[in-house]
Amino acid sequence: MARPVVEVSGLSRTFTVRKETVSALRDVTFTLHEGEVVGLLGSNGAGKTTLTKILSALLLPTGGSARILGHDVVRHPRQVRERIGVIFGGETGLYDRLTGRENIRFFAMLNGVRRRQITERIAAALDEVGLTGAADRPVETYSKGMRQRLHIAIGTVHRPRVLLLDEPTIGLDPIEAERLRTAIGRLRDDGVSVLLTSHYLLDVERLADRVLVLADGTISGNMTTGEFARAAGYRAVVTVRARGKVPSELTDGGVGVLVDGIVEDDDVWSARLRVQDWGPTSFAHLSRVLSDADVLDVDVAPVRLEDVYATLDLGGRR
Repeated sequence: MARPVVEVSGLSRTFTVRKETVSALRDVTFTLHEGEVVGLLGSNGAGKTTLTKILSALLLPTGGSARILGHDVVRHPRQVRERIGVIFGGETGLYDRLTGRENIRFFAMLNGVRRRQITERIAAALDEVGLTGAADRPVETYSKGMRQRLHIAIGTVHRPRVLLLDEPTIGLDPIEAERLRTAIGRLRDDGVSVLLTSHYLLDVERLADRVLVLADGTISGNMTTGEFARAAGYRAVVTVRARGKVPSELTDGGVGVLVDGIVEDDDVWSARLRVQDWGPTSFAHLSRVLSDADVLDVDVAPVRLEDVYATLDLGGRR
């Protein structure tokens, strides 16, 4: 098994708000291994940002411990910061009048990259995120997606072994979001460990090996993405469009088939069905029920993480 690079044990953090003690994190324990991408999920207020700040040595924990490549975030904050990259979503944190290359150079020097290495490191970082052609343009001319990719370049120019990503694709169009996921995927392939916080479950679905669920400051789930997908209780969603009368047997569901809803529009109807196990039994049931229907279209889609998140009660404050 790959070595652990992030080790969190019994981590807690409390705040005092108007003389009341609020627990943002309570007894959080998990491990992140080398080259692993873990998606951190949870509703607003569940403690995701607090955890990210503690791991990046920007916020002290109230109790417990967190270690990055063996370095304690409280006792060795400088060593921790040298080994991690922290990337937050949004357009802030860049110098608009400087070029992309100049922005990376500035932050590389702050992160301790040696002068003789800077030129090579900047070129590699720009190439990694696909910004070489725009490197000498002012950042004020960059799109949202280009800015996000520049954030990735800045956060990785010092070659951290751990990357903390907070909503990296927020506000991006689908093309730019996919470009960013590709860049993150390359880092993972190079052995960088990633803790990915996102409300966009497509990010987690495409990139993560494992999912952590935070609810009210505690870990309520720690599982592979496959296990998380199966937690919905069904394996596929079947959408059927047909003409004529809705088969009476369809509304009754069947073995392994749950009817989410049926919409009728004149003589055309559509039904959304959740299939618990896409196998011979459920397939034979649907074939029999629809055998006399004038079927116009059938769409079969595997369960998505969005479906799981909507189905399960994952806790957290909204």
